[in-house]
Amino acid sequence: MSIVAYVITLITSIILKIQYPGIFGLMMLEGLLLPIPSEVVMVFGGYLLYENELPPYSLGPAFAILLVVGTVGNLVGALLAYLIGDKGGAEFVKLYGKKVGISERTIERVNLWFRKYGELSVFVTRLVPIFRTFISIPAGLGEMKISKFISFTVIGMAIWDSLLIYIGYNLGPNWNSILGISDNITYAALAAAAIVIAMIYYLSKKSARNSLVAP
Repeated sequence: MSIVAYVITLITSIILKIQYPGIFGLMMLEGLLLPIPSEVVMVFGGYLLYENELPPYSLGPAFAILLVVGTVGNLVGALLAYLIGDKGGAEFVKLYGKKVGISERTIERVNLWFRKYGELSVFVTRLVPIFRTFISIPAGLGEMKISKFISFTVIGMAIWDSLLIYIGYNLGPNWNSILGISDNITYAALAAAAIVIAMIYYLSKKSARNSLVAP
């Protein structure tokens, strides 16, 4: 059995045994940057809705509970990752930055970048596979206001999780067919990330030019 197949089997068995607490815990671990794909957790949850296997065994309420549990679980993990960046990131750079090629000036640039474009990046990357979990630590390093971090994180995650649940419900017994398009999802993620980076780069250059010409 491959590592990927093992992880999928482990995720589905946990959800089948303990249902909502399992979904909460798995989504929290994903928020903490561990390799737990929400694409499996929430799509499989949508499949369980199709099979009417999640309490209260009524589509509308079960969908709402599944969405809240998954989103809040991921938010908890994201907040822990944010705190790692906020409380420990700068100190880590002071102690070990030179060894890993990160300077305190880099931290200053991250802070400035998040003051300008943090909200946009946190929201957009929550909708991008792979990259969606990695924005939390830079947000902490950049000292993004935590209320804004929570707001944009929850909005992005709720959209993403709703989409995955919907896909799982509509695919039904074929829910795992989504795994067959993982390469396409990856390519789409890379393309979306490149577009976002290009937009942010363009905006930063435009802002710098405006500041030079301003009286």
